[in-house]
Amino acid sequence: MRVAVHLLIATLSLAAIQGPPLAAQPPNVDLTQWTPPDITTVGQDASGTLIRYGYALLTDTANQIGPTVADPARRYGGNNLSCQNCHLRAGTQPYAMPLMGIWGQFPQYRAREGHIDTLEERINGCMERSLNGRPLPVQSREMQALTAYMRWLSNGIPAGARLIGAGTLRIKEPARAADLGRGARVYSEICSSCHAANGAGAHATDRAGYQIPPLWGPDSYNNGAGMARILTAAAYAMHNMPLGTKFNAPVLTDADAYDVAGYLVSQNRPVKSDLENDYPIRLQKPVDTPYGPYGDGFTWAEHALGPFGPIRARVRELTEASALTDPGGPDNGSRL
Repeated sequence: MRVAVHLLIATLSLAAIQGPPLAAQPPNVDLTQWTPPDITTVGQDASGTLIRYGYALLTDTANQIGPTVADPARRYGGNNLSCQNCHLRAGTQPYAMPLMGIWGQFPQYRAREGHIDTLEERINGCMERSLNGRPLPVQSREMQALTAYMRWLSNGIPAGARLIGAGTLRIKEPARAADLGRGARVYSEICSSCHAANGAGAHATDRAGYQIPPLWGPDSYNNGAGMARILTAAAYAMHNMPLGTKFNAPVLTDADAYDVAGYLVSQNRPVKSDLENDYPIRLQKPVDTPYGPYGDGFTWAEHALGPFGPIRARVRELTEASALTDPGGPDNGSRL
């Protein structure tokens, strides 16, 4: 008995020295190799009906909740864009801000709001910024349908998984400011044949919405949207554009994408109010955020068009001095 007690004490002492067991690392899920579910397989029950409505909202947004729908109460979108204009192939294209697995990534801390966001809050961020509209009521059928669709897309992907292929794939950014003249030439040679010389895109022929979305102008996303940031726009364009391009076979070079994105973000677009409330911790603001206030002493032009190396260095210096964590970066707060 005495020996057993000593063995127990020894075991407990060793456990105390070693500390608690390490938490299991989240699994990796490679969305570039993932086969998304087929919407035609969804059942005809109430759950399936809600999922299909979420799919319709994502792919035909303007005709479901856009500014010209018959019921004024359902005019949530402020422009005629579709969610699918950014979340390509109904949210299933890797590195085109896919929605596969997104269900298990929330709640998550987001620097833009300065608190832990729900998935519903993140969706409404898109509603107010990319769609330049108003938020969906959390209990609305529209919100329930969008979250049901995202949950269905995420079937089989563990909550908290590290998603390879999520968000956008960063470019090798030039150590200079964007060259707007060169960006205009890239736009004219590669982009304008689809998006038009004036950036207005191409309207659908028989209904609201667009065959090709506008990239600036009054019916585009506003300046608070993630795509209004040069590094996000450059990463997206390089790995997805022209339409049909895949991340592993880009048409644009890094410099092409950087300069044409600079040209895009320098164009006029709707202006969102209250942007001064974004990023309450200023040093967590992404370096390419095209609106102030800033906490690092650099100008709007430097934040909008680069170069970003000096800004990052200053943010690191200020972060270390203030003992803050998670300083701003090109992808901070814009993964969806």
